[in-house]
Amino acid sequence: MTASSHPAKSSVAALAFGALGVVFGDIGTSVLYAVKEVFASGWISYTPAHVYGILSLLIWALTIIVSLKYVTLVLRADNQGEGGLVAMLALAASAVAHRPGLSKVLFALGIFGAALFYGDGVITPAISVLSAVEGVALLAPSLHSAVLPATLVILLGLFLFQRRGTKGVGRAFAPITALWFVTLAWLGLREIVANPDVLWALSPHHAWGLVREAPTQCFLLLAAVVLCVTGAEALYADMGHFGKRPIRLMWFGVVMPALVLNYLGQGALLLRQPEAIANPFFLLAPDWFAWPLVALATLATVIASQALISGAFSVTRQLIQLGYLPRMRVLHTSARDAGQIYVPFVNWTLFVVIALAVLLFKTSSQLASAYGVAVTIDMFITTLLTFFVVRYAWGYALPLAVGATGFFLLVDALFLGANLTKIVDGGWFPLVIGLTLSVLMFTWRAGRRLTVQSLSGESIALQPFVASVMLEPPTRVPGTAVFLNPSAQTVPHALLHNLKHNKVLHAQNLFVSVQHADVPWVGLEQRTSVEPLGHACWQVTVRFGFKNEPDLPKALALVKAPGLVIDPMQTSYFLSRDTLVPGQATNMAAWREKLFVTMHRNAAAAADFLHLPHNAVIEMGTKVRL
Repeated sequence: MTASSHPAKSSVAALAFGALGVVFGDIGTSVLYAVKEVFASGWISYTPAHVYGILSLLIWALTIIVSLKYVTLVLRADNQGEGGLVAMLALAASAVAHRPGLSKVLFALGIFGAALFYGDGVITPAISVLSAVEGVALLAPSLHSAVLPATLVILLGLFLFQRRGTKGVGRAFAPITALWFVTLAWLGLREIVANPDVLWALSPHHAWGLVREAPTQCFLLLAAVVLCVTGAEALYADMGHFGKRPIRLMWFGVVMPALVLNYLGQGALLLRQPEAIANPFFLLAPDWFAWPLVALATLATVIASQALISGAFSVTRQLIQLGYLPRMRVLHTSARDAGQIYVPFVNWTLFVVIALAVLLFKTSSQLASAYGVAVTIDMFITTLLTFFVVRYAWGYALPLAVGATGFFLLVDALFLGANLTKIVDGGWFPLVIGLTLSVLMFTWRAGRRLTVQSLSGESIALQPFVASVMLEPPTRVPGTAVFLNPSAQTVPHALLHNLKHNKVLHAQNLFVSVQHADVPWVGLEQRTSVEPLGHACWQVTVRFGFKNEPDLPKALALVKAPGLVIDPMQTSYFLSRDTLVPGQATNMAAWREKLFVTMHRNAAAAADFLHLPHNAVIEMGTKVRL
């Protein structure tokens, strides 16, 4: 990988501070509702002993799942410096490439996990913003009826902002988030100083005592305890932007201490004032700070939501380039940072579904019932994929691989089992989103494979065809023709149509096959390969990683071959626009065929996706029967 193929890194201190504003916003706002919802679940009664036990459960969940699993282990499983479920999936699948059946199973699991990420992307902004705005109703009960409208207005403003990009507000993210964590620590310390005995909750024996007293209730309680680790996946997903060390420094140095202090403070408040269970977070604040805290909490939840929305844009582009989603219109919001993108369709679809979730569930407590199923499935899939990375990519012995991941798999399974009990109460909502998107993704993948097979069945070998055409060469016209070719070494349909209708051939002809690799980045030195076909014709293969920007003209500028000189002003791009016709003898059900045809019809143009100059693109229609 070259320096030009991957963003340059800043100093560790600058990256650590930047990570504070992007990576930790989601998990940093979990204090708004985690303690409240654990008691509101009804699985455990209020007693001082139970307060200690629950605090211990929350703190040790943070320690085991975030500190040990994600920060210590999973961050090591980088794919060329990139993290996230898609990067982990590509790494694990490539590590078991010698076992195709297992690789397919892992891909299916990983894609399902990526689909569930969108379910999390709906619930998290809804519950975060709604829980912050509910602080208004706590301070001024007469404004209770304004909570839902205010939440929807804030969310609408957030999604309207996406088109402008995150660069401007990004500068404000870290200072506001830093203020948020300082506030969390301060609020917690105030109560801890008044009741230092609450520090005994740091001991795991309180959690163990609660488990021994009521094992069934504690298992079901995990469905609410999981709220304290919301956003843990973001630590891994954003590793490529900030690096392992800055994320670890901020987690252990700032974020985890602030969260633990705040949870202990909420517990100390409950020990002193049991009626504070109505909303222990906001009741931590002194009277003079109540309204500023609501304002700061709202800002913090907007930032947390922003990070997740931006993540949805990035995951969408990665899935498009891996071939699991149709091309979509992708706009770049920064001239310098290729990672800052805006996907209009995803943006407004997310907003509509989030608004639906807010109107459907109405309160953060009801949304808490919907939260957890998607997250815990993703947590389980991440740990499972980590096992295959440790075993096959890193080459560790089986006992060591099992030892490194087995305990975390057991913990994830317990959390997942507890959250599956919430499916009827609202967990079905993100699950339906994930399952729907999974069907769309696998339908698109299968449909594209059938399309390529159909085209290949009618294909002609490229090199013999060029040789035969040159026996009686057509008129050669000046310039360079680039023929997009989905299958290398075969004749593009656009070339056949051009010869049939225009009866000319350009002075130079490039037959370009674009490939998307199962790795995040493909360096410039590996971006292109060229094979001469004679008669001023070349077969060119262009490779992009799933985080590379698929800019075909820039990639072709890298092509070097004897006698080949590409002048962008004299270059035309010939594309085939396929019109699909459902067939009868395929492996797809009729409804999936129709779904695929609809998705194909609404996919963005290849010219836009590959950044081709609009005034140099010629499209030729082709009818394809599935």
